[in-house]
Amino acid sequence: MIDAAFAELGEHGAERVTMLGIAERAGASKETLYSWFGNRLGLLRAMIEENADGAAARVRAALGDDADPRETLVGFAAGLLTLLTAPRSVALNRAAMTSPELAETLLASGRHRVGPIVEEYLVRLDADGVLSIDDPAAAFRLLYGLVIQDTQIRVLLGEAPPGPVELRAQAERGVAAFFRLSS
Repeated sequence: MIDAAFAELGEHGAERVTMLGIAERAGASKETLYSWFGNRLGLLRAMIEENADGAAARVRAALGDDADPRETLVGFAAGLLTLLTAPRSVALNRAAMTSPELAETLLASGRHRVGPIVEEYLVRLDADGVLSIDDPAAAFRLLYGLVIQDTQIRVLLGEAPPGPVELRAQAERGVAAFFRLSS
């Protein structure tokens, strides 16, 4: 059902996606869809949460090993850029902009969930003497800004997303600047 919902959302946008269209694409009944998710808003929330669950797991995995901290942050940053410019995330962000409830779910499931994971990692880097981090939350916001820049906004506004090579290079530049500012 969720895959069918993502396909419909990608094709039609948040304003024109319907429970009937999703049910037909999934080969299910509209009644089943309503019994599982309650309504269209509930389905969109479930989509946001599923996407965020995968993202949070990937962030934890990326920051969980004892590899070189710079390379670890580049891997995280490249993954984040890839996630934020991927069709599913773009569609969900656009949907969230149509509803305060969805925006709240997106923030809680995404940014407010992933930020503390990265902040924990930055605290470890400070404790290990790799970086000087006085305020982990501010450090994460700085890292995020240096890496993401305006890329997500441009993609949300209709530009084609950069390819993997450019996303990796952007992640490397952002992390290098973060290390210069935090050393």
